Amino acid sequence: MTEVVSNAPPLPTERVYPFDPPAPLKELQQQCPVSRMTFPDGHVGWLVTSHSAARAVLADSRFSSRQELLRSPIPLPVPEPRVPADPGNFIRLDPPEQTRYRRLLMSQFTARRLRQLEPRIREIVDAELDAMDRSGTCADLLEVFALPIPSQVICELLGVPYAERAQFQRNVATLLNMTSSVADIVAAHQSVDSFVTQLVLDKRAHPGDDLLSNLAAIAELTVQELKSMSFLLFAAGYETTANMLALGAFALLTADDQLAALKADPRLFDGAVEELLRYLTIIHIGPVRTALEDVEIDGKVIRRGESVTLSLNAANRDPERFADPDRFDITRNAAGHLAFGHGAHQCLGAQLARIEMRVAFSALFARFPRLRLAVGADEVAVAADMTIYGVHRLPVRWD
Repeated sequence: MTEVVSNAPPLPTERVYPFDPPAPLKELQQQCPVSRMTFPDGHVGWLVTSHSAARAVLADSRFSSRQELLRSPIPLPVPEPRVPADPGNFIRLDPPEQTRYRRLLMSQFTARRLRQLEPRIREIVDAELDAMDRSGTCADLLEVFALPIPSQVICELLGVPYAERAQFQRNVATLLNMTSSVADIVAAHQSVDSFVTQLVLDKRAHPGDDLLSNLAAIAELTVQELKSMSFLLFAAGYETTANMLALGAFALLTADDQLAALKADPRLFDGAVEELLRYLTIIHIGPVRTALEDVEIDGKVIRRGESVTLSLNAANRDPERFADPDRFDITRNAAGHLAFGHGAHQCLGAQLARIEMRVAFSALFARFPRLRLAVGADEVAVAADMTIYGVHRLPVRWD
């Protein structure tokens, strides 16, 4: 018998404090961690706010990531396409199709390759800090630090000319902005498609020593597959890390005791990176999974065809998993957080992001020990309108 549900609330999104999830998520976590939720299209599905239940759903192959089954948990200018994903769009596919692409990419993100990349990351960071130092005594840290570092790293890794990244990044920002107009979204899609098509064709015609050339050399991959994979790698490779660098710097600059501890003992940076990932959780809208059959999670039966929104920012503040979870503590053991997801779709670039954050933050605060916000913390414009959370600007001083 189908359960009749009325008055199920939508996904809470309004924040009171920039680093904390919306307050209703905490209330749901305490009272009903697997609760009913109404999606913008009227579908009544589920919202998961506990760490254990979110991890269980992410690890369970009975929950699908397929695009044609997904519903957006928030209103969007252009509704999510309820059609199968393009070949190569592996984040919107299930195993075994998704597994094929993931295996191809995992061979490119080996620990050895990333270790070899670290000295170059240090050079990129040092060069950006040199430019920042020459610019004066104040700047927007997003523009001079958080954006250019991961942009250069991913361009070099993928073999994308750095001079060509600006328009692509503007288009991706349009696609990620929940308030973009339909006309702007259509134009951004067309521009991105043109960019990645030419990129793939160039790699096949003139291969280099880079990740995209390696993929383009695989004869079994079609141009469409390469286009989808290239877009995901390029967009995800800088957008998420850039937001973590900016929002992470904001969090540290408002936590004097934590920043002082880091400056006193740089060995704490590895732990600080994990705590920043847990505490901030920039993937704040979803992910979403759809049940392929009836599944029981935390005592609730999720019926076949029902969609589930996983609130990772709430799950990473679950007191059942992390003691005193709303306290920012760089000395805590934050292992097991879900900032990079879990299961078949866990982020491929997780280790690269960790390296970039550790290298960039340690160099930033060593080079500019007097770095501080140039405005009040309540004046920093947070990017609540973006599907990846961060800041729009981060004015700082270091005189």
